[in-house]
Amino acid sequence: MTTTRAEPQPADFADVRTTNLAVVLRHLRTHGPSSRAAIASSTGLTKATVSSLTGDLIGHRLLRETGLSGNRIGRPATVLALDGSAYASIGIQVSPGQLTALAVDYSGDQLLLWHRAFEPRRMNSEIVALAQRAASRVRQQGRHLLGLTVAVPSPDLRELLSGSLRQKDLIVTVGGHAMLAAVAEQRRGGHSGQDLAYVSGAAGLEAGLILDGQVLRGGRLGPFTLGPAGSPTLQDQAGIETLVKRALPDFDPAALTDLGPAVEQVAVRARAGDEVALAALAHTGGYLGQGLAVLTNLVSPDVLILGDHFATLADWLIPAASAELSRHTDAAKARVVPSTLGLHAAALGGAVSHLDQVDTGRIPQPVG
Repeated sequence: MTTTRAEPQPADFADVRTTNLAVVLRHLRTHGPSSRAAIASSTGLTKATVSSLTGDLIGHRLLRETGLSGNRIGRPATVLALDGSAYASIGIQVSPGQLTALAVDYSGDQLLLWHRAFEPRRMNSEIVALAQRAASRVRQQGRHLLGLTVAVPSPDLRELLSGSLRQKDLIVTVGGHAMLAAVAEQRRGGHSGQDLAYVSGAAGLEAGLILDGQVLRGGRLGPFTLGPAGSPTLQDQAGIETLVKRALPDFDPAALTDLGPAVEQVAVRARAGDEVALAALAHTGGYLGQGLAVLTNLVSPDVLILGDHFATLADWLIPAASAELSRHTDAAKARVVPSTLGLHAAALGGAVSHLDQVDTGRIPQPVG
């Protein structure tokens, strides 16, 4: 998957119309509702070209006329806005003990958000069944389904599922949690145009990267060792399960498939000033900051985003992490911030990744 840092510019090569459709769509996505004249003025396209392009996009139900603008001298102009309600995509996130399906339309509206418990031994069949139900629901709404992506915590699962989910006339892809969550942050988290690293702790410690507008696969940080051979790994020092064990000495992690409730309990105790919980958070934050420093020294992101369970505990993790980051790097511009996208960011990233094909001007067939 690729994205572009800057808006596309008018071109004069063979696929000029496709390129210029992308110019119009991305202008409206970036700047909001605009008149045809405003689009022409901002993009450098001629008014006649904009009129032709917008007519095509209205016909494909990607744009709609919203009314008249009075913010100009002379006759009011008709305002255009993204529609896209006819097109949708789906992301499915595989987490310990739970599947999440999320669908969005091209204009950004959420169409469904389902959570389902599943048995590990039936994981493949459960994912396929959920994907089929979600796809059926979207199509029943009269929408064209652009694609479906499954976010999985393990590279082995990617290979296993890629064949199981093949459907006729539907693009199906499989990707890692952190990589897809990074896509969601870029598109929906307010970090467009920034080099970013999304750090996830939901299924082992891993990072997803977007650098120079390119979505990179990312990888696991957990096995990294800070110290001589035989030292504890970063996962041992900064993993979510380890943190919960330190903060809640009476907690049995084997009793829960989903660590979410335990993480919330850590936050409750920290707010109450519990010394054990606060010490555990400071310990984890410090080691997490060292891991972030290694990442920063390698790729120099503008922002480091703590996702999923880390975001829940960000108020206590970020001070210690930022202090270690400053101590081990000279990249003063790198900021550590919490994700605002919740625990299903990877599902959202999987869904929005398919919308990029429309933003590049590759228009699907109109929906009747």
